[in-house]
Amino acid sequence: MDCPGVWLIEPEVFTDNRGAFRRHFCTEEFARHGLSPTVAQGNISENHAFGTLRGFHYQQGPHAEAKTISCMTGSIYDVVIDLRRSSPTFMQWRSVEISADDRRSIYVPAGCANAWITTSSETVLHYYMSEMFAPGSACGIRYNDPTFEVGWPIAPEVISERDRTFPDFDVALLE
Repeated sequence: MDCPGVWLIEPEVFTDNRGAFRRHFCTEEFARHGLSPTVAQGNISENHAFGTLRGFHYQQGPHAEAKTISCMTGSIYDVVIDLRRSSPTFMQWRSVEISADDRRSIYVPAGCANAWITTSSETVLHYYMSEMFAPGSACGIRYNDPTFEVGWPIAPEVISERDRTFPDFDVALLE
């Protein structure tokens, strides 16, 4: 992904007659990519239906959070919007597909909004957060906000009222 600080993690997988083994999180590997991860919270998102969309979510200020997202089952189309004013990709979005089959993960740096849509049913995601959830810092962008014109591969079939009704994005509200 061509967005500073966003990293598509492709683990080395070891297999034998018992199955497979892979490292899911490694501070040394993150450091080699110029990242110093902190894990404050681990979340699991269970999504039963194909076409479930969650996001765009992010936190501002001292609670800005980085995320490391992995599919335990199923697959997603993940989109990152860069909201960091100092970034060369400010206000641009990038996407990637990850799945349980490819075992890839994505690291989303603080200052970026993230959303994803399930591309298979029974998709379970595990993600590490660098900060605790802070309701007063939580922000969102509507999945179809005209400011960004995100190219979703499918229309959402399941989406929360909150995610569906975020107001139009206003860059002046960014810290």
